[in-house]
Amino acid sequence: MARAIPVVDLSTFVNGTAEQRSAFVAKLGKAFNEVGFVGVINHGIDKSLVEDFYASSKDFFSLPVSDKTAYKLEGLAGQRGYTSFGTEHAKQSNVADLKEFFQIGQFVPSDHPMKSLYPDNVNVDKVPEFYDLGKRLYKSFESSGAQLLKAIAIYLDLGEDYFSEKIEEGNSILRTIHYPPITEEPRTAIRAEQHEDINLITLLVGASAGGLQLLNNDGVWQDITPEEDEIVINVGDMLQRLTNNYLKSTTHRVINPPKEEWHVPRLSIPFFLHPKGNMDLTCLESCITDERPLAYEPITAGDYLDERLREIGLKK
Repeated sequence: MARAIPVVDLSTFVNGTAEQRSAFVAKLGKAFNEVGFVGVINHGIDKSLVEDFYASSKDFFSLPVSDKTAYKLEGLAGQRGYTSFGTEHAKQSNVADLKEFFQIGQFVPSDHPMKSLYPDNVNVDKVPEFYDLGKRLYKSFESSGAQLLKAIAIYLDLGEDYFSEKIEEGNSILRTIHYPPITEEPRTAIRAEQHEDINLITLLVGASAGGLQLLNNDGVWQDITPEEDEIVINVGDMLQRLTNNYLKSTTHRVINPPKEEWHVPRLSIPFFLHPKGNMDLTCLESCITDERPLAYEPITAGDYLDERLREIGLKK
């Protein structure tokens, strides 16, 4: 069966010849323009680190509900710590997704000028290795994501460092998601209703079970099934907005498994790569054409994030 998304080899950009780098940029740009999703191999994220964080996440979600809710921070819109089952919903839906999750944000020292924007991350004392593994995986995702954005900046003729300062110590989020076993007929809800991501790009390491689908250009849902050691990258709304819809933030969802597999939980670990809140998302002039007239008003990344967190029920 044909793949739903193309695949690229990041090592050919990071360590390749000028020709290899150029070919990578062209292939990645074409994928983001036409599909909005791409698979990436040789991405630089250590497999054992991913496996260890999966195991640690599994231990966390296995804790009693009362223990997990001790790591819920009020007033932070779920941007740090635990968010309980049935809280988040897609912006067009009033029915909550069938998931719970834990979020890890940017790490900055207490005397950092942006400390007021970046609350401390939550140390899960019941799972001692969770914090350190999460921090290491966060940094690894940041590094690989920065390389991908360099390639996209080249593709857009912005110069490869266009995003570098904007994402350095950016407001990125590592989210570990648990979709528990389904125990009764869901009330129209699926594990994650169709949505688009808010950020610049999302990096997703292979989930423990299938179910991820994208809505293709023909309006057909297609399964995204990454190969071993492949991560899935997709364009978020901030990058779509910056490029005036030239790069596509594609609708995707996580469907429920067949009834005979309802008892199987699903773990998933996406990294939502965000810039600093002061990044200007005004559409690039080079992306405004007669065929693609200006689609969005100017806004900063921080104000846009705020708006979207309210839409999905995380911020009141």
